[in-house]
Formats: sequence, C-alpha cells, structure tokens
Amino acid sequence: MDINALVQTVSIFALPVLFAITLHEAAHGYAARYFGDNTAWALGRVTFNPMNHIDPVGTIVMPLLLYFATSGALLFGYAKPVPVRFGNLRHPKRDMIWVALAGPAVNFLQALAWFLMLYAMNALGITEPFLVSMAQAGVLVNVVMFVFNLFPLPPLDGGRIVVGLLPMRQAMAYSRIEPYGFFIVMFLAWQGTISTYWIHPLMNLTYAVLSWLLSPLDHFLFVNV
Repeated sequence: MDINALVQTVSIFALPVLFAITLHEAAHGYAARYFGDNTAWALGRVTFNPMNHIDPVGTIVMPLLLYFATSGALLFGYAKPVPVRFGNLRHPKRDMIWVALAGPAVNFLQALAWFLMLYAMNALGITEPFLVSMAQAGVLVNVVMFVFNLFPLPPLDGGRIVVGLLPMRQAMAYSRIEPYGFFIVMFLAWQGTISTYWIHPLMNLTYAVLSWLLSPLDHFLFVNV
C-alpha cells in the first residue's frame, strides 16, 4: 500500500467524514430532544464537537484496516450512536420515525451543500485539485451515509423507520432483529448484496435528485458566464 496515497486519501476525506458523522449523530440528538427525550442532551451528545461522536474502533481503526485489507476498494465505519430512549418520546412509535430520519436527512443536505460548493468553484474558476477532490468526497461520503443508513434493518435508521410504520404487533416482532442486525448487515455487505441491490441503485437515484435540485444553477451559470 502506497503510504503517500493513504495520507492523501485521509487528508481529502477527513473533513467531510467528520462533518458527516458529527452532524448525523447531533441531528438524532436534537430531534430526540425536540420530541421529548433529553437523554442525549443530558449526556452532552447533542453537540457539533466531533470528539464526542468519534468511536476509536468504528471511526478510525476499522476504516483504516479495511482500506489496507482491500487496497482502498472497501471502506466502512461508524460513530458512537446517540442514546435515545424512545419510551421518553411524547408519541414513541410516531416520533421515532422523525428521530431516525433526522440523521440521513442531514447527510442529504450536506451532500447538497458540497455539490453546491462544486458548482460555486466551477463558476469562480477554482480548479485547485485538493479543494475539488474534497468537495467530491463530501458529496460521496454523505450520499453513502444517506443511502446506507436508510437500509430497512434495525439498528440502522431505516430499520427504525420500518418499526415506526408497522402495526404494533409486527413492529415488536421486527424490532427483535436489532441485536443481530449489525451482523446481518455485515454479512450482506460481504456478499455484495447490499451494494448491488440497495446502495448502488439508491446512490444513482440520490445523485439524480441532487442534480435535479441544482439544475436551475446550470441555466444561471450559463447565462452569466
């Protein structure tokens, strides 16, 4: 493994990843507090300080090991999840949907912001490779987090959304998957099932939506060149 390539990759992705995981977890905490659960707030986890969300193994060690083991072909990691006591929410079954959606929604907005940065740099004639690569990394990281976290299996956000939408009996049965969910997701990722049938199709759809949202700028920039 080329150490220079590793250093360059880390330097490009470091800021986008820190923003992506920090705002994702903080969004869960803010949403939980808004809907009645102060657990994360009381523990100091509703913050934009990335140090409060970084998991030494999941955020640092695992991604580096995977990067070396797969020659950069596979990267996966996670932050410390924000603690939420769904029973404290004013309407637990309904509100858990909004709490779960908050994280991926913030990732989508960040992807949009990084995409907008690319548009702005293009309009201003800024072609500095490091800045362009960082903005592209920001879009990629947040689109991946947005799509991956919506996978409908607990404990991922998508699984929590499904539990909130199902009738009570089915919701309770489905929620019992949660202790095994992480291992199931890892197995499906190793098999390539998630990439083929979920991540890649939804990433393409998300990129299309982002491009559509910013399409008015294409005309604006064309007219003002």
